[in-house]
Amino acid sequence: MRRIIVPLCLALGACVPNTASEMPSRAATHEESAMPAMKMFGSPQPMPPARSNRDIERDFLELAFQLESGRTLPYLSRFDGPITIRVTGSPPPTLMPDLNRVVNRLRTEAGIDVMAVRGGDANITIEAVSRSDIRRHLPQAACFVVPNISSLAEYSKARHTRATNWSLLTERQRLAVFLPNDASPQEVRDCLHEELAQAIGPLNDLYRLPDSVFNDDNVHTVLTGFDMLILRAYYAPELRSGMTRAQVAARLPGILSRLNPIGDTIAPRNSSSTPRAWVRAIQTALGPGARPPERREAALEALQIAQAVGWQDHRLAFSHFALGRLSQSTDPDFAHDQFLIADRIYRQSPGTDLHRAYTASQLAAYAISEGRGNDALKLVEPHMAVARSHENAALLATLMMLQAEALDQVGRVTEAHAVRLDSLGWARYGFGADWAVRAKLREITMLNPIRGSDG
Repeated sequence: MRRIIVPLCLALGACVPNTASEMPSRAATHEESAMPAMKMFGSPQPMPPARSNRDIERDFLELAFQLESGRTLPYLSRFDGPITIRVTGSPPPTLMPDLNRVVNRLRTEAGIDVMAVRGGDANITIEAVSRSDIRRHLPQAACFVVPNISSLAEYSKARHTRATNWSLLTERQRLAVFLPNDASPQEVRDCLHEELAQAIGPLNDLYRLPDSVFNDDNVHTVLTGFDMLILRAYYAPELRSGMTRAQVAARLPGILSRLNPIGDTIAPRNSSSTPRAWVRAIQTALGPGARPPERREAALEALQIAQAVGWQDHRLAFSHFALGRLSQSTDPDFAHDQFLIADRIYRQSPGTDLHRAYTASQLAAYAISEGRGNDALKLVEPHMAVARSHENAALLATLMMLQAEALDQVGRVTEAHAVRLDSLGWARYGFGADWAVRAKLREITMLNPIRGSDG
């Protein structure tokens, strides 16, 4: 299931109004707009994984033989033969272009025989339905994937039967992915990437992965180079549906040596597993349902667990980041310190450039709120290319809006206007409807103490 945790780029600072971070929904964007045309990304720029094949072996086995709940899977299940994908329901206009794009990546980067079809039956049915329809079935999910069905109506009848039990699956033949059709284009695409990857490949998520969509922290929103390697290995000819973990483990070193020879030259890091208690604390802190005091208490618990385990990686940094997010309204100075600590840890952890870009947006918001425009520019400008290369339009638009506000503060008004105007096309993809884009603009504008004092 995707997008259980609150997206990281919505709330910026303690002095920011709650408009954008408390949105109940973002309307579909096929209506007429007075704003600049929506922007979409060009050729993907995935980075190959820079880690040991021994680490990737362990990652692969835990991704392929466990569910997100922690339950083990006895067999490897995948599609045997070409995979077809169709779209039903009421898809938003951006869904088909984004689907065609990710299908092309799966074919060229992961070597999977997959294609989108326009009619008839298909192995994978992507049904675009309303957010309320999804939440009626799974209240905490924005999107999800289910085996052996092709529609939400069919799922309603089969949800508690053996047919939809992943642990009983030995071969995949028919699955359904349910995506929201009334969310922002980026949220729909993010759901598409993770749910399609799980429909085709591994079903688990691991918080210890810094460079993967198979991670519930939602930092990465499109399939990465690591993800494509995992999927390519998942469909390696040496493997087949119905294999046990031991059988896959015996073949995996040879598969990874063939697909990722550089990984044999890198020393393993042997990152520790993530305790379920930390996962539960993070989900309570950043997921839906808990009250603000409960969220902050859960974030504190997650940080205490991370420190007790002895982590020095992105999970410790994320614990500080989450605590900072949840302390902004009650103790902004403490929150700012948490973001600084998170950034320092991220800086020392490989594969966390995108994490640092999120942290930079938080720190830049504080700088702008204190009138330190030059400091804000130094914070956001190095991360523009990172947001762009990771195809995160919401983050890119946020950074550009922060940059524009900082440029205004230092008297570079003409540049500020150009950057702000340029940000709108990315914001339309990242945040959706015009009112959501305007809310984000207003949120960032109100950071400026001069504008804020003017009401």
